[in-house]
Amino acid sequence: MSYNFKNIISFFNTRGGDFEVTPFGSGHINDTFLVKSTIGECTCYLLQKINHFVFKDIDGLMNNMVCVIHHLKEKTKQSQGNPEKEVLTLVACNDGKYYKYEDGNYWRLTYFLEDTQSYDLVTTQKQAYQGGVAFGRFQYMLSDLDPALIVDVIPDFLNIEKRLKDFNIAIAANKASRLSGVVSEVEYLNSWSTAMSDILEQGKAGVLPLRITHNDTKFNNILLDKNNNIQCVIDLDTVMPGYVAYDFGDAIRSIINTAVEDEKDLDAIQLNIPLFAEFTKGYLSQTQSFLTEAELKSLITGVLLLPYMQSVRFLTDYLDGDLYYKTHFAEHNLQRTRAQMQLLKMLDLNRNKLSDIVNTEWAQLKQNPSVEKVSATE
Repeated sequence: MSYNFKNIISFFNTRGGDFEVTPFGSGHINDTFLVKSTIGECTCYLLQKINHFVFKDIDGLMNNMVCVIHHLKEKTKQSQGNPEKEVLTLVACNDGKYYKYEDGNYWRLTYFLEDTQSYDLVTTQKQAYQGGVAFGRFQYMLSDLDPALIVDVIPDFLNIEKRLKDFNIAIAANKASRLSGVVSEVEYLNSWSTAMSDILEQGKAGVLPLRITHNDTKFNNILLDKNNNIQCVIDLDTVMPGYVAYDFGDAIRSIINTAVEDEKDLDAIQLNIPLFAEFTKGYLSQTQSFLTEAELKSLITGVLLLPYMQSVRFLTDYLDGDLYYKTHFAEHNLQRTRAQMQLLKMLDLNRNKLSDIVNTEWAQLKQNPSVEKVSATE
């Protein structure tokens, strides 16, 4: 599909003249384009077409981003950081808004952060540590922002109760007539349902505090500088009220796995414990000043919950006939399900080892309670 980029960009307060627009990044939800001036040196931008089929409340989404970005910039200033480099900056429209409705779509613009890099896969312990610092620092800086100020742009996004309800509806409906081939998978996932509701139940009981979390802590949602040090957390669309274990577990789901998310050879799915240890060290270095004991204990449950939830979601979609996730072959969602189930099994086998790493690092930090200052300007 072609767009009138010149007209769209004209609604924003940009610097420079004519722009060259090219597709950018590997995101699956929004369409992103690099906007670069064709006349001399000029500030570059990222233009995004917001997926309004996924994000129904565009006003709420953008108000969330404005609120969170403002708070992060203020906290970055207080820590002697550089908010222009370490936090995303939205470009306002000519009418003062931060998005524009044009040609039936919603568009927003941010400044492009030069000399940064991102990775889809974590390959070194330094990267894992920096990832932990990044998402831990993100939670730390938002820990004093009232969650009531942030709306749920995707209600029940990480609500396992809702995911299991959808799962049971898919089982009963059996729309794609696939249930007979996944009886063992269904039984296995149902056997975990009570245990995997623990974080949500503790939240409802007030044991776990509701905080503002990122909710999509893939490693490629971190920008690193040229020396592979953390610079900026990006993709703020899913920033919503949640529990810290969600972000920790989601990050670990990809970092600790030695194979890809849809690995066919289940024996290839092993755990990279050193990467887990480094991520945990970085994460706790930033969060130890505000995490409660209950939140600390919930982290390993989160590590188990996120691959479990993905298994449930993949199998739900498989039973429904592959309506939500893009698939590349007929059994793709089933293969994804089995891969995430295998990861869950490996994590469960090593639960005590992972818990010991968390507790040991926590104890060491409590002996020296300080938040490590990490800045892109260092």
